[in-house]
Amino acid sequence: MATLSDEEIEQRLSAVGEWRREAGAAIARDLKFNDFRAAVAFVNEVAEAAEAANHHPDILIHGWNKVRLTLSTHSAGGLTDADFRLAARIDELA
Repeated sequence: MATLSDEEIEQRLSAVGEWRREAGAAIARDLKFNDFRAAVAFVNEVAEAAEAANHHPDILIHGWNKVRLTLSTHSAGGLTDADFRLAARIDELA
């Protein structure tokens, strides 16, 4: 899978909600929930979507009600179409 150019990444970021570029090779989004249970329920939904897409984000639950998701295609060494497809699916879940 081919990595996206800087221009392609910037165009796609403008189309996918609250995602931001991190360290050049990843995109990330932070979400806040009412409580720990809601944060974990969301993570479980993301896990199902990630399995269906065969593309897995890094997931961090912190501060009892916050979730940080980070996407990158490690095998390609950067951001690919798969990252933005999963980001859009995660936005639907949020």
